[in-house]
Amino acid sequence: MFSLSVVKQFSRLAISSSSTIGINSRNIFTAAALQFRITDQLWAEPLKKKKKMDPAIIKAREDRRRKKLEKQIRRLEKNARQLKPIDEVEAPLHLIDQMGKRKRTPVQLSPEEVEARALLQKDWARYKREEYMANVAQIDRIMAAQRRALDMLYEESEELYDEAIMPDLQLIPYTISGPVATPPIKNYDSPDGEYVDVSKKWDN
Repeated sequence: MFSLSVVKQFSRLAISSSSTIGINSRNIFTAAALQFRITDQLWAEPLKKKKKMDPAIIKAREDRRRKKLEKQIRRLEKNARQLKPIDEVEAPLHLIDQMGKRKRTPVQLSPEEVEARALLQKDWARYKREEYMANVAQIDRIMAAQRRALDMLYEESEELYDEAIMPDLQLIPYTISGPVATPPIKNYDSPDGEYVDVSKKWDN
């Protein structure tokens, strides 16, 4: 450890006396000087030397790449409006030939006919509304009568009431056969769900 007395002995070597220079003991560093430092290990590979290429070769490569992109863009623009044909949507040729015969001219209605049809439409709407209201009222009457019957049954016997409100399991499952949209076809082989896919494949 250095002391202040040792420092004062060398004060004559200074330009000014020690009395004019303030010495702070806290600024004196007495540890050994560090002469060697170790840098961090980067483990980096040395940079490879770039090969000098002929500018003509670089320009030729860029031209080929640009021409290839332009060719692809032209191909996409050419095929942009070409849609894939759908057999189910296309009309048969014989129907296209008969389009003139099948086309009907629009019927010109007289003002009296237009008024009559409008009145008929209003009458039909009024009739259907009355029918709907009658059905709703009938359902309400049936449900109210059922509720009164169950209340009277509950007053007579609670066991019979429980039996009455239990669902009838014999009605489930329920099957019914009635009129169909089209008449049956004789010797018709109904498909079982299997089919053969005959759709055309359009690969790029």
